[in-house]
Amino acid sequence: MIHTPPVVVVLAAGRGSRFDGSGHKLTQPLHDRSVLATTLSRVIQSGLPSVLVTTAELVDEARELIAQHDIVVLPSTETQRGMARSIVAGVSARADAPGWLILPADMPLVRPESLRTVAQALPGHACVVPYFQGRRGHPVAFSAELFSELMALTGDEGARRLLMRYPAQAIELADSGILIDIDTQDDLRRAREPLPGTPS
Repeated sequence: MIHTPPVVVVLAAGRGSRFDGSGHKLTQPLHDRSVLATTLSRVIQSGLPSVLVTTAELVDEARELIAQHDIVVLPSTETQRGMARSIVAGVSARADAPGWLILPADMPLVRPESLRTVAQALPGHACVVPYFQGRRGHPVAFSAELFSELMALTGDEGARRLLMRYPAQAIELADSGILIDIDTQDDLRRAREPLPGTPS
């Protein structure tokens, strides 16, 4: 483990408008717990510090796994401002961190060791981007030197434009979970199936 680790910013304030099932997609069951709880449990298993950016409707479920002081609640009017607003809220809540790993909460199959590997690759780089078989995934990490740029993000593109502006360190991971997000019922069904070489 690196001496002063970056913080995992878990983004769980999106509206999930593409999900065609009943209820919020992050509360859907995945194996023995919800999508959100699975993502949070894997972050906890990584041993990295974390902060969750979410909405009031998901706070009770999150509190079962993480402390209240690690939860940032966005009002519904704020969530309409796109993913960038959630990133700004999470990063500013841990402004003294040496860096941040941005992880959407609808990616519950990312392995704890993948989070650690990305974190360990961050020192000395402005950004770190993980890949699986040549495809870019999450979490994407940013160092503290990009704090001002992260604070200036707007809209739904998240931090994508920073990756175009600054050189990113690419790392290849043996974890297909870094590519899998849950937007639809079909995504959820596929996530419930065992992945080759990926523990549930």
